[in-house]
Amino acid sequence: MTDTTDTRGARDTAPQSTPVAFPQDRTCPYHPPSGYAPLRATRPLARVTLYDGRPVWLVTGHATARRLLADRRLSTDRTHPGFPVTAARFAGVRDRRAALLGVDDPEHHTQRKMVLPEFTLKRATALRPRIQEIVDACLDEMIAQGPPADLVSAFALPVPSRVICALLGVPYADHEFFEEQSRRLLRGPAAADIQDARDRLEDYLGALVDRKRRRPGTGLLDDLADPRRPGGPADRDELVALAIILLVAGHETTANMISLGTLTLLQHPERLAELRADPGLLPAAVEELMRLLSIADGLLRRATEDIEVDGRTIRAGEGVVFSTSLINRDADVYPDPDALDWHRPARHHVAFGFGIHQCLGQNLARAELEIALGTLVRRLPTLAPAVPVEEIPCKPGDTIQGMLELPWPGRRLRTCTSPSTRTSASAPASAP
Repeated sequence: MTDTTDTRGARDTAPQSTPVAFPQDRTCPYHPPSGYAPLRATRPLARVTLYDGRPVWLVTGHATARRLLADRRLSTDRTHPGFPVTAARFAGVRDRRAALLGVDDPEHHTQRKMVLPEFTLKRATALRPRIQEIVDACLDEMIAQGPPADLVSAFALPVPSRVICALLGVPYADHEFFEEQSRRLLRGPAAADIQDARDRLEDYLGALVDRKRRRPGTGLLDDLADPRRPGGPADRDELVALAIILLVAGHETTANMISLGTLTLLQHPERLAELRADPGLLPAAVEELMRLLSIADGLLRRATEDIEVDGRTIRAGEGVVFSTSLINRDADVYPDPDALDWHRPARHHVAFGFGIHQCLGQNLARAELEIALGTLVRRLPTLAPAVPVEEIPCKPGDTIQGMLELPWPGRRLRTCTSPSTRTSASAPASAP
């Protein structure tokens, strides 16, 4: 499965006969679903249908995507009844506002300005020594426990969890609680699960913010909750909403990229050997992996006005979906787009989105990925999955793409969490 997919080389020459269902599950963890082949043949725009039969526009062309993602006439307000959703469970909680990702300017600008200083390139660079310590510690624990191990739960997940907890000032002792609620928030089987997970996170983080207002410590939440802050402490509800999106996105996306990036490298041994021989290739390798894997596939928008683009008209009220996995494989921009090749210029990919909603944490994510993947390939030269790629369980197509587990080098799974720090998923140990 290293370089095979039935959509290789697809061009925009064939008309789209019938709408394709979107999203679909991947059959290979690092390639788009094979059912998207007609969409690659009709770029830059196609018509697809969502789970409920609603037709929406799907953006598949690179240039068109960057133009539309920067267009203020496309809204991210998910509470609007006309906003597109990819599953029934999300439709059932559309009234719950999401900070940053789910609001438009000027509210979005205000929220982003509050937290931006902690996510600059300078700040990410300063955090690199601490990230290296966390990576080494997790890897030491995984190696010490010996096989069998699960690379997802023993390494890929705890690394970004510890990093974002340290950055925000959230007790890592409660990681099993918020990781479980994050899982339910993104992949809960029903709206009730998502609602309950959101309620639990709001209660936990609300109590944490209250404690920080009384006794500020170190971390972004402490700074924003501090009564001595110029202009006063941030609004409690807004701070809780920001904390949820930063905490969930801060570990879910990077964890998926670490595990899926590792698998992809293992499936391309010639590239892996090249990376081991020249660690200076790591930044380019990370960019190419983000382009190829495109784990945040299916960015959602709603048109607030008619938009003319590429000879088509997106009408006001229509849904627009951006398939990053197809946009980042536009053959007009990336020759041989399904190949893993970090010698190509991949910096203009849209794995982090584009425009005002471009991922706030991209500098931090790049630093974590470079350090985590670089350390893995250096310290574990014999690393290999315990099962064929076809047997590795993957996440469904309507959420962040990744693997549920990556057994190495046996099927029985363990975690690197010690019994002394293990906590209940329903009752955080250090809840304020």
